[in-house]
Amino acid sequence: MLDIFDRLKNAEGPLEQYRKKADGYFMFPQLEGEIGPRMRFKGKEVITWSLNNYLGLANHPEVRNADADAAAEWGLAYPMGARMMSGTTKYHIELEEKLAALQKKEAAYLLNFGYQGMVSIIDSLVTRNDVIVYDSESHACIMDGIFIHKAKGGKSYVFPHNDMERCEKMLKFATAKAEENGGGILVISEGVFGMSGDLGDIPGIVKLKEKYKFRLLIDDAHGLGTMGENGAGVSEYFGLMDEVDIYFGTFAKSFAGIGGFVASDRAIINSLKYNMRSQIFAKSLPMPMVIGLLKRLEMMQSQPELKNKLWEVAKSLQDGLVAEGFNIGNTQSPVTPVYFSGSVPEGTNIVIDLRENHNIFCSIVVYPVVPKGVLMLRLIPTAAHTQKEVDETIEVFKKIKVNLEAGKYRTEEMKSMVTTVQ
Repeated sequence: MLDIFDRLKNAEGPLEQYRKKADGYFMFPQLEGEIGPRMRFKGKEVITWSLNNYLGLANHPEVRNADADAAAEWGLAYPMGARMMSGTTKYHIELEEKLAALQKKEAAYLLNFGYQGMVSIIDSLVTRNDVIVYDSESHACIMDGIFIHKAKGGKSYVFPHNDMERCEKMLKFATAKAEENGGGILVISEGVFGMSGDLGDIPGIVKLKEKYKFRLLIDDAHGLGTMGENGAGVSEYFGLMDEVDIYFGTFAKSFAGIGGFVASDRAIINSLKYNMRSQIFAKSLPMPMVIGLLKRLEMMQSQPELKNKLWEVAKSLQDGLVAEGFNIGNTQSPVTPVYFSGSVPEGTNIVIDLRENHNIFCSIVVYPVVPKGVLMLRLIPTAAHTQKEVDETIEVFKKIKVNLEAGKYRTEEMKSMVTTVQ
């Protein structure tokens, strides 16, 4: 009989196959110093483009003071227990009421972790008789929720990213299956797609409500705080807050915290509160985080200059890259992908060159996340970045482009550098 440990020791999954060469450098790198646009990596100062600290709140003095004061008053443990049993306070309820108002929904509910929250939302919304229709580029938390649905015998249909013609075709299939089962339909999309930076075609999906009966759930992790006049996200940006039936947001990005929330009709939120296993059986958000999030929300709403500065930096970065001939795809958000043609080893060498010789720290995305032969460097501008850092980065990227086109990253010299830095 097989020993499970023996299998795990010898297994190499999609990411684990890179572990020996990538651990500690490309994967699980250790950034040090105060959170900001300049941090330290392996003893060197680098311009950091890899943190989803969109509004620059992670190290903002007002936020740090609020967090510290709340920790001093309440400690990190309070309240002990899950929300249903002993983990509800007036501050949890206050934050929920303010988030519901932001989303123009009847009610909202806090989630201790965004990822598990989304999994549990999907699990609680649909039964095996219901059908899910979803965008092909949906985040892993959405996919895990769908996997649970399918494990219970439920049906799902996927449409190519933002392809409304195929979405409608899937809705036809879903309608037939739902009518056969006596169930309903849930359509899922992201607001801002975190890799490519483009927006979900929420108007296109909403338009299909004229012909098909379904409810719409959007994961707006990257849209909250960055999109819409008041930072309420993509549904506000499109003017479709009433048509988005269930809104999910996370605190891990613009709010520089942890956890998330879901907002909808009060009856739906009440149902979720009593059925989401990831919340029923897990500890409530600690008080310092809740009070800190109230401060973050207040700052987002009272200081629009934070979002304005973010977009100023993002536009400068994106316009500057495009002016130099770089392909940044179809991003409509601060997320800034830069696409190159090349192999995975070339991508590895580009990152080494960026970090070791040019002091630029950003993430690289390779196959299977992007097609073979495509490399993507993903930059996340924030309100804390300066024009100087934008200019320095564009100049470095110009050098990288020249080196790539000249074949430098295919040389043995660069390959030997991999061993040196790892």
